Amino acid sequence: MKNRKLIKETVIAVIIVLLTSSSLLAARIKDIASIGGVRDNQLIGYGLVVGLNGTGDSIKNGFTSETLANLLSRQGLSMKDKKLKSDNVAAVMITAQLPSFAKAGTRIDVMVSSVGDSSSLLGGTLLMTPLRGADGNIYAVAQGAVTIGGFSAGGGGTGVTKNHATVGRITNGALIERELQYDFTEKRAFTINLHRPDFTTCSSLAAILKKRVPDVDARLVDSNTVAVTMKDSYSGDIVTLLSSIENLDVPVDSVAMVVLNEKTGTVVMGDKVRISTVAIAHGNLSIQIKETQRVSQPLPFAPTAPAGSRPTQIEGGATMAPGGQTVVTTDQSVDVMEEKRQLMVVPRGVTIQEVVNALNAVGVSPRDLIAILQTIKAAGALQADLIIM
Repeated sequence: MKNRKLIKETVIAVIIVLLTSSSLLAARIKDIASIGGVRDNQLIGYGLVVGLNGTGDSIKNGFTSETLANLLSRQGLSMKDKKLKSDNVAAVMITAQLPSFAKAGTRIDVMVSSVGDSSSLLGGTLLMTPLRGADGNIYAVAQGAVTIGGFSAGGGGTGVTKNHATVGRITNGALIERELQYDFTEKRAFTINLHRPDFTTCSSLAAILKKRVPDVDARLVDSNTVAVTMKDSYSGDIVTLLSSIENLDVPVDSVAMVVLNEKTGTVVMGDKVRISTVAIAHGNLSIQIKETQRVSQPLPFAPTAPAGSRPTQIEGGATMAPGGQTVVTTDQSVDVMEEKRQLMVVPRGVTIQEVVNALNAVGVSPRDLIAILQTIKAAGALQADLIIM
């Protein structure tokens, strides 16, 4: 009896642990949050891609010719007041992300996008282009061969294209020239910002920091931020502290959410979505209009129409020609079809699987499901945020 009782208590304890652990999934802090002030920075530049096989900008794009003339002038060639026609050159915009703590001399990838009427950047080479930040300073210089991962070819009014031929990429195409300054050595405090604000997750984050990380004080600021201050008893450096903090697991909570994309017919639901008991009737009304052209041929040896005779209009909109002539008539038909759907009761869903099973029982397409979910939300029976993309 004692063994049975012990086994029963153990099973109950395991079930309780499984239920409590499955209610909130845990994730590393580095995957759900970031350190305040540590972020990437966007860079942009304007340049030229050369070496194209007749797929560059046309002469109508004056900025391409002017840019090429300025470039050649800096190389010692006088191009003032001269019209340049070169279809192997394309004007492009270069974008890149400057990572935090990136050092001078390291390389980053860049995206190259055509800004003129170039049909393809296949085989082109980007000339040296400075990349500037929002403050106007140059942080990197880009140059190299452009890869587009496809092609574009055609002629005689026909063509074939694979992937997007006017946007390319240069792997390790930019060399960092200026570093962003981060002074971490003297810092004794920092903030942890959640990627998606939530009071429950932020409170759990602060509690775990107080429990798992010694000699630090974690203070909950709002639903997005936890302020961390190192105590005087902490003798380590801030980099080691951040390394230990970002690998801690935190239970992640979120609001119930349904995301609808009507353009693609995509419906995505979170695991906390619930639906109250509702009755649903959904049917489609379709109207189809058809026009059919009919040709009436005269009988053999029919008399011909006399000269100067005109066709006459008869009932129904048809035209009757005098004598033995071919007559074209139009038949129109209008069909109206409406699906007969009975009222179906969708029971209250306790889990996401029950909600999906109930909605599948209605037997509608994803696009119809979008309309049904919007109506259920308007009726107040959908306990979730509805986001329409």
